[in-house]
Amino acid sequence: MHARTWLSVLSLPLVAAFTVPVLQQGNPPKPQPQAGAKIAPQDPLAGLSDIQDVLSLVQQNYVDPPDMEKVVSGGVQAVLERSHPLNAYLTAEDLRLPDPGPAEAGLVVVKRGIYATVLAVVPGGPAAKAGIQAGDVIRKVDGDSVGRISAWALERKLRGPENSSLDLYRYNATGDLTKTTVERQVISPGPLTIKQGQGALLVSLPDLAPGRAEELRKALAAADHGQTLVLDLRQCLKGSMPEAAAVAGLLGSKGDFATLEEAGKADRVLPVTGMGTAFTRLALLVGRSTLGASEVLASCLKKNGAKTFGERTPGFGVERARFALKQGGAVELVSKRWVGLGGEKLDRQGVVPDQVLRMTDADDPLVRVLAALAAPAPADKSTVRPADRILTPDRILIPDEGVPPHPPKRPNP
Repeated sequence: MHARTWLSVLSLPLVAAFTVPVLQQGNPPKPQPQAGAKIAPQDPLAGLSDIQDVLSLVQQNYVDPPDMEKVVSGGVQAVLERSHPLNAYLTAEDLRLPDPGPAEAGLVVVKRGIYATVLAVVPGGPAAKAGIQAGDVIRKVDGDSVGRISAWALERKLRGPENSSLDLYRYNATGDLTKTTVERQVISPGPLTIKQGQGALLVSLPDLAPGRAEELRKALAAADHGQTLVLDLRQCLKGSMPEAAAVAGLLGSKGDFATLEEAGKADRVLPVTGMGTAFTRLALLVGRSTLGASEVLASCLKKNGAKTFGERTPGFGVERARFALKQGGAVELVSKRWVGLGGEKLDRQGVVPDQVLRMTDADDPLVRVLAALAAPAPADKSTVRPADRILTPDRILIPDEGVPPHPPKRPNP
């Protein structure tokens, strides 16, 4: 692929990400203009000649003949990931690859630099059976370093034919790099579950796939709406915004659901759809595996009065679009962002619960939430301790800024 393709596709991001900081660091500060003097407009493309010079110097002077396609594609991918970890550059060869298969590993990961952090694990899925947990850090997938592949390629590697094996090299609690083999399986959508308690009802939603709102409506048809409803979204991994808006309406919300911000277009407000009967009291359970549409749903219900417990959500209320390139490749860009009713930019901070509530597998979530509802409110509900930090597009799920949750004793080059 010719270097001109790269320059024509991502000239402005490249200038912003690389050229401008270099010019600012390498040149002394310019004298301030006098009062009343006109400031000459800066040319945003002024650094493109420097980028072309760098490519030419690499091609002509590197000790070994470089593969310029890898040089260019690697540079493009690095710039894309600096904007958002889900952005990806696809070559023409990538677009011709066949579908990897219907089976999956049963986990959701996000790439950040040379690592991939596990956001969520499907309960009972292959990854869960292999002992992988949310927060684990993956360094290699089937022997390939995570740092060398895009988010698109990483998602493909997690899929494959049924019963095929997948090798994940991850850091364990002691910081050692260990190999875990996962057998991919076709994972069917799980049913919603309902648990009746003393004056309260616990409903767990595994996703917001099409038809989930109707399933929930039928399940709640005979329920006593005078009791407390606890909606568990901690493992709600996938789904659509229209289905989430329908669930919000079913639970008594009215009016706006969320706002969609899209590059180059006016903001669009998605309304709540459908109508249901509100419960006397509604509480939410959210966590690190509350992703995408379920985050927007949680924001809407919280703004409409639902008490929210659990842990802060990751902040992945975004959508990607694919844009074809003239010479055969494509780029996948995060081009849409959802903003919650509380003003949360759900590609960044996520949904912050009213009260942090951590639970183990042995805990009864309904009992814990009812106890929290009955207890006096904490003195400072907005406090988020360093240990509560989670993965966002700007940082990895970490106990301390700058290191993975299980830092390696001997980092792998």
